[in-house]
Amino acid sequence: MSRAKWKSPYFNNLNEIKKYETYSRSSTILPIMVGTILKVHNGKILNKINITEKMLGRKLGEFFLTRKKFNYKKKINGSKSKF
Repeated sequence: MSRAKWKSPYFNNLNEIKKYETYSRSSTILPIMVGTILKVHNGKILNKINITEKMLGRKLGEFFLTRKKFNYKKKINGSKSKF
């Protein structure tokens, strides 16, 4: 569901732009942010992102995954038990 048009775009704290790092993944990318490099927290580390004009109106969290793909470990043929 999108945000109402009569409301302004959501950004948690505009002072965080000056710090160049944010923990708010739900914040909207604003025109004053174009050309800056931000660090966005994905739950574990801060990832760098270069803001371009194509990203306007989208959320910061759309560009980073928060979960890793899980793979099962393969068994070695010689590791079977003899019992």
